[in-house]
Amino acid sequence: MKSLVEILTGAVGDAFEKAGYDRNLGKVNVSNRPDLCEYQCNGAMAAAKVYKKAPIQIAQSVVDVLKDSDVFGMVDCVAPGFINLKVSDKALFDYIDEIAKDPKFGLSKPEKIKKIMIDYGGPNVAKPLHVGHLRSAIIGESIKRICRFAGHEVIGDVHLGDWGLQMGLVILGLQEEKPDLVYFDDSYTGDYPAEAPFTIGELENIYPAASKKSKEDEAFKERAMEATKKFQTGVRGYRALGQQIINVSVPDLKKNYANINVSFDLWKGESDVQDRIPGMVSYMKDNGFAYLSDGALVVDVKEDKDTKEMPPCMILKSDGAALYNTTDLATILDRMETYNPDEIIYLTDKRQSLYFEQVFRCARKTKLVNEDTKLVWIGFGTMNGKDGKPFKTRDGGVMRLENLVADTKSEMLKKIKEGNRLPDEEALKVADIVAVSALKYGDLSNQASKDYIFDLDRFTSFEGDTGPYILYTMVRIKSIMAKYDQSGKNSFEAKLKVPVTETEKQLMLLLAAFNTMMEGAVNELAPHRVCAYIYDVANAFNRFYHETRILNEEDEDKKEGLIAVLGLTLKILETCIDVLGFEAPDRM
Repeated sequence: MKSLVEILTGAVGDAFEKAGYDRNLGKVNVSNRPDLCEYQCNGAMAAAKVYKKAPIQIAQSVVDVLKDSDVFGMVDCVAPGFINLKVSDKALFDYIDEIAKDPKFGLSKPEKIKKIMIDYGGPNVAKPLHVGHLRSAIIGESIKRICRFAGHEVIGDVHLGDWGLQMGLVILGLQEEKPDLVYFDDSYTGDYPAEAPFTIGELENIYPAASKKSKEDEAFKERAMEATKKFQTGVRGYRALGQQIINVSVPDLKKNYANINVSFDLWKGESDVQDRIPGMVSYMKDNGFAYLSDGALVVDVKEDKDTKEMPPCMILKSDGAALYNTTDLATILDRMETYNPDEIIYLTDKRQSLYFEQVFRCARKTKLVNEDTKLVWIGFGTMNGKDGKPFKTRDGGVMRLENLVADTKSEMLKKIKEGNRLPDEEALKVADIVAVSALKYGDLSNQASKDYIFDLDRFTSFEGDTGPYILYTMVRIKSIMAKYDQSGKNSFEAKLKVPVTETEKQLMLLLAAFNTMMEGAVNELAPHRVCAYIYDVANAFNRFYHETRILNEEDEDKKEGLIAVLGLTLKILETCIDVLGFEAPDRM
């Protein structure tokens, strides 16, 4: 359905036309001076040049027409030719009443339902998740949910790192600890044990020890590289161990992602496309896309429009080994042949800009994707500590993600216990829920490309632009509605009414803007727009709450209308936090 701004633009466009001017001059925008008006049209300024008239004269003629409109409660023109507007209470009620009946609150279906694949997460098996994995997971999960809400078919892929040197390091580290394992017996031809020869705890100790040793011992590093080669070339025991590493790592990764409400539809990794690489390489050679340069196989991706040097995309190193480029291109090939998506979205650190430009250009030049397949890369900024440097533990190490989540939950529990008398068990559950909101909102409220400061005290505050503040507002609404229900009525059956106070109208105007906001968030893949919106809604609701007698309103008809506004506010806030990837408790 049309947005409220589109409806207002139509009405003003009609007025311009009736006054003798081009109706396209009637574009209406939300006013940046809410103290003067709710909406504004600046078309008379542009019309002055075309019609050779003073803009104030044109504006006045349009205003004269609009004064007969039922859509506006106030129309005025001010020098040098601005048209100031306020929507009528009745028109606002009619619009709000309509979107309240729509499951998506007026968000129109997309012209074309797209199949979208989102590549986010990118953890390496055998390694625990750390804070560096947080932004990709949180932003990617929200974009996936936003696009699904809009009506698109979305597939989220974790894209595991399960083919690199870490595999060889773990295998070699395990061999040094347990050399008698059957996996290292080249003569063994039987079935390998179903159970892994290590736990997740042991695995997480093996890798850092082996990694540290490889940096100090060149001979050990060479042996690790040889073990990696054996794994990659398919030596039975090494390949079986590699699968055990994946089998043990993935459940732990799923558990840690679940702690922050992140999930993936596909758990594919680099290993899943290795058998596609030889055919892809032959195809690139046979069709003249790839050629040898200093022994390496490359594809030129520079274009005439380039103002900076664009290196060729390397497909194979001079020793014939594949690279990340190779695997990512093979993954694109696999995705196109298996799913044929209209769009593939990648989320990584913003420092990988050149890399993805090369890969995307190569995919297009070699026709791995269709001409109309959209390849999108979203580069995100760094999560920094209060010192402005990448976030570290107190001793300077990289913090594990589960420890960051645990610290946030602990801080949240402390603040919840300070403020109320929830039973300990309920307080713990509530703290878990609110902590996720603190982490996610603290991240998503920033534009993805920007760095931000991780401030635990601020993120867990119940005041200001934070997740806990949003949830506290929602819990307040739930509490009022519950008390209304205790009087024998049903809050969710309450009927909306024409707004009776200015703060109620301002809240309703924001609720009416949900579809416009969400459309922008979808088109821009921008969760921060949802965050900014719900912060505005929460502030508008709290102003309305503090200035309005709701449960004490003596006029039952008015009370019902107030409760209905609360119900719609809650539904829209619930929808918004769901696409951001968190939820609200019933009490706090």
